[in-house]
Amino acid sequence: MRAARFHEYGGAENLVIEQAPEPHPGPGEIRVRVAAAGVNPIDWKLRAGTLRQLFPLELPAIPGRDAAGVVDEVGDGVQGVSIGDRVFGLGGVTGATAELAILSAWAHAPDTWNDEQAAGAGLASVTAIRGLNALGSLAGRTLLIEGAAGGVGSAAVEIAVSRGATVIGTAGERNHEFLTSLGAVPTTYGPGLAQRLSALAPHGVDLVLDTAASGSLDDLVAITGDPTRVATVADHAGGQRLGTHVVNAENDSSLLSAAAELGRQGRYTPRVEQTYHLERIVDAHAHAERGRTRGKIVICV
Repeated sequence: MRAARFHEYGGAENLVIEQAPEPHPGPGEIRVRVAAAGVNPIDWKLRAGTLRQLFPLELPAIPGRDAAGVVDEVGDGVQGVSIGDRVFGLGGVTGATAELAILSAWAHAPDTWNDEQAAGAGLASVTAIRGLNALGSLAGRTLLIEGAAGGVGSAAVEIAVSRGATVIGTAGERNHEFLTSLGAVPTTYGPGLAQRLSALAPHGVDLVLDTAASGSLDDLVAITGDPTRVATVADHAGGQRLGTHVVNAENDSSLLSAAAELGRQGRYTPRVEQTYHLERIVDAHAHAERGRTRGKIVICV
C-alpha cells in the first residue's frame, strides 16, 4: 500500500510517500480503506521527536491517528459493523495516513459529513467531549473556550451549544466571524481578557475549557475563581499544578457515536480549514506546525 512515512525524527521534509506493508486488524479492530486522514498536533510532534520519551516509535513510522473510510477487513470479536460500511475513528498514535489503516474505535459516519469532515472529527470530537464532560452540566451556564477556532475548540463550541451553554470563544480577530457562525460570542485572547469578559458576561463566566496551551491557564482559573471549574486538554503540566481538570483523548467508540449523532442532527459539523492530497503531506504538516488553524487540516488519500 502507499503511505506517508518518516524514517528518522526531524522536520516535515523527512516525510516521504512510499510502499509500506499492509496492516491487518487484531481482535476488536477493523481495517479501513482510507478516504481521508486528519492532521493533529500530536502527528508533527511525534515526527519531530519531541514526544519520543513518552511515545517511542519503531521507525519508519506512518503519521496519523484518525481517519475516515470504508471498512474492508474486520477483526475477531467485532460486532455492529460490516465490510463496506463508511466509518470514521481512531487507531494508534500512528498509522492513519496511508491507503489502509487500523481503527480500534469507530462510528458510522453520518451522511451529513463528507469524507474530509469525517476524517477531521475523530480526535477533535472525543477530546472536546471529554473536556466538556469533565465540567459537568452545561445547560444554562456560560462557558469560555480558550482557543475556540482550532480543531478541538471549534468542535467544543458546537457541542457545548448543543448542550445549552452560552459560549464565549477566544480567537484572533480574523476568526471572529467564524466563531459567530458556530454559535459562540467571539473575543480576543491575551492581556485584558477578564475586562473583556466582564462586558460580554456581566454575570460572570461559570466554566472554562482550555484547548490552546497558550500559557493563560492561571488567568483562566482566576476568571472563574475555582480550578475545578476549569478543564484543560492542552496544558497538562499547568493543570496539574493548579488543580484543574486535566483531560486526555481516549479511543472511545461511544464518544465517536455521540459526535456522529450530533452530525446527523445538524448540530455538529467538523470544520476543515484546508485539505491536501497525500503527495503534499509535507505542506500539510508544515501548515499544522505553524498553528493558528481554523478547524482541521485533512489529508485526502
